[in-house]
Amino acid sequence: MIGIINYRCGNLQNLQNALDFLGHPSRLLENPEQMQGIQKLILPGVGAFRHAANNLKEFGFWEPLLKAFAAKTPILGICVGMQLLFSKSYEDGENEGLGLIEGEVVRFDHDLKVPHMGWNRVEFHQEDPLFEGIAKENWFYFVHSYACYPKDQQYLLGGAFYGHEFCAATRRDNLWGVQFHPEKSQEDGLRLLNNFAKVNPC
Repeated sequence: MIGIINYRCGNLQNLQNALDFLGHPSRLLENPEQMQGIQKLILPGVGAFRHAANNLKEFGFWEPLLKAFAAKTPILGICVGMQLLFSKSYEDGENEGLGLIEGEVVRFDHDLKVPHMGWNRVEFHQEDPLFEGIAKENWFYFVHSYACYPKDQQYLLGGAFYGHEFCAATRRDNLWGVQFHPEKSQEDGLRLLNNFAKVNPC
């Protein structure tokens, strides 16, 4: 069973519909007690980092997520959900993230139109089970104004270019993050979600 964390920051129905289409049972988690018995977790998210971080704490998911990572539960962060995995963001001041990936979330250069919205090419720098059956360079759908920059390049699993390269996909052990929306990225987005659903715990 895949648990989708509902901390009131995202359109979860599209994601759940995609998993249903792929034949993978999922459950919307309204509180951390419902995480018991869940084999994999997805942390979605849209909107502002500070609001998302505050909601994650308010609904009680902050510490349980850290414990789930320590317990080797596979976790996938999507869009702002990926950004929350990092140390901090500079959206609306400096805000603390979960700190599972050392790095920062920074606004795109001011001479670039934001949000960065639409299809962009992602180049995968490392082989990974998440990308099985997906070409090394492929197109995915983005909507964001801030981008992730890991301190250690080993966590730059895939990059995209908008003014300069930013981190489009990251991984640390049993933790993955993608800045794009796989549930909106047609066939290859569905393939990525299917790969995550089939990944073995570390």
